[in-house]
Amino acid sequence: MNTSPRKGLNISAKSFLAAIVVIFVLMVVSYALTLVIPGGEWARTVDANGNLVIDTAGGYTQIPGGLPFWKWLLSPVLVLGASGSGTLIAVIVFLLIIGGIFNALDKSGLMKYMLDRITHRFCAVRYRLMAVIILFFMAMGAMIGSFEECVPLVPIVVALSVSLGWDALTGVGMSLLAVGCGFASGVCNPFTVGVAQQLAGLGMFSGVWLRAVSFVLIYALLVLFVHRYAKRIETPLDTAQAASFAPSTEMDKGLRLFVSILGVGIAAVLLSGLIPALQDYTMIIVAVMFFVSGIVSTLACGMRAKDLAKTALDGVVSILPAVIMILMASSIKYTLEEARVLDTILHGAVNLAQSLPKWAVILFIYLIVLVMNFFIPSGSAKAFMLIPLIVPLAQIFGISAQLCIVAFAFGDGFSNVLYPTNPALLISLGLADVSYSRWFRWSWKFQALNLILTSLLLLFGLAVGY
Repeated sequence: MNTSPRKGLNISAKSFLAAIVVIFVLMVVSYALTLVIPGGEWARTVDANGNLVIDTAGGYTQIPGGLPFWKWLLSPVLVLGASGSGTLIAVIVFLLIIGGIFNALDKSGLMKYMLDRITHRFCAVRYRLMAVIILFFMAMGAMIGSFEECVPLVPIVVALSVSLGWDALTGVGMSLLAVGCGFASGVCNPFTVGVAQQLAGLGMFSGVWLRAVSFVLIYALLVLFVHRYAKRIETPLDTAQAASFAPSTEMDKGLRLFVSILGVGIAAVLLSGLIPALQDYTMIIVAVMFFVSGIVSTLACGMRAKDLAKTALDGVVSILPAVIMILMASSIKYTLEEARVLDTILHGAVNLAQSLPKWAVILFIYLIVLVMNFFIPSGSAKAFMLIPLIVPLAQIFGISAQLCIVAFAFGDGFSNVLYPTNPALLISLGLADVSYSRWFRWSWKFQALNLILTSLLLLFGLAVGY
């Protein structure tokens, strides 16, 4: 068995080309939609908190739409100057930092040493460790709304998965898929449930019991799914090699520095659930802490500053293909917004929902959010767009705003780890050297089972008057 970690974070040509083809097809489809769907616009107003939200009293009106071909062609570049592009730029900078620091960790030998130490400690209870890792990542998503912030940890878990006799898919399932599931369960997620409940006039994180039940059931389903797959593909561990692990004082010092400094960033993210002022800066905090921890720990391991700078720069260059994927994926939303067709799609969905029976309305609201999440990955941005529409729609049918919020959280979260328009998914798959097509073939069964489970949870909530 090969227990060595991947060399740096080089994105393979095969994974890159497969993702580019998928995204380009979606770009073409989005442009085709602008040619057949008329432009439209919902009236918008500013709420008490200064947020721009849909004004249902103002209604929907048709307006001229469409997008020049040249603008679509340049959309991956133009998206950098669009409204809200600050988050996109932050994600790209975040990614480049990850690439540079991971290459330095690899070249210094610290990454391999860390994996060897963990394998030595936990090889006898690796499946118990798997369950704990999945719980940790799900809790990060459910309790504090972390998603993009967990991307730096994905390659570590992937490398650990390989060291423990599994593969890259298992590692991504234990990390990114887990954090996406936790994010969707939304127990105390400030970016979906928190924002949505404020817009709906509900108490912050009220009605938590159904979301907590959802968390437990989804966790059980995910552990079962990943565990069964890992059992099928596992390779026997070389226990003699694990037992022969020899500690190094210098490496231990570097590892302690890396974990403690990065731990400060993770602690700040955890505190963001209690300190709202931190919530807008979690990605910046994690990026800075990851950058500092990588530099300090590799220097402590004996790497010269000159070599550190060179290897970090090589890592940044190796990650540039992922930037291209992110820009192309982000251009899909840009195309539809510039052509003014997103509001038209939403208007049609709302009209269709009014002809459905009560039990089907809550499932249709779930579907509306799933569809819109393809174009708008940001949970809070979607909340401002959808909550003023879907909550009044639900209440017309006697469905509570609380249940509508749960449907919103489900629709926003799970598809983040399925849709190729989500930057964090593209980054993580690229870093794990897993093609999107391979990921889709592996994860669709879980997504299908999870869709059934969450739909039943919504119908249960409707039946008990949640």
